[in-house]
Amino acid sequence: MKRFAYAALCAAVIFLPTVASAQEVYHREVHQQHRITQGVENGSINKREYRSLERKEASLNAARRHDLRNGRLTSRERQQLNRRENSISHSIYHDKHN
Repeated sequence: MKRFAYAALCAAVIFLPTVASAQEVYHREVHQQHRITQGVENGSINKREYRSLERKEASLNAARRHDLRNGRLTSRERQQLNRRENSISHSIYHDKHN
């Protein structure tokens, strides 16, 4: 399980955004990935919760890459990604504290 979490974190690092406007979103993704890994390691996040969180993170990564296809994020795209990050953050908190 730890290898998979580490592999997922490494995969997130590969998709470094080249645009400054995407840095905030990217750094939140990395931080949340770290929170998920910590939850798995200390046992507060089970396999089902882990898979669900990873699917949400993967979906967010795909949306970010899609939004960056023109080279930058619009303010609306940034707001949408930020809302999705907030939702994932709440899910991580709930899963770690249930």
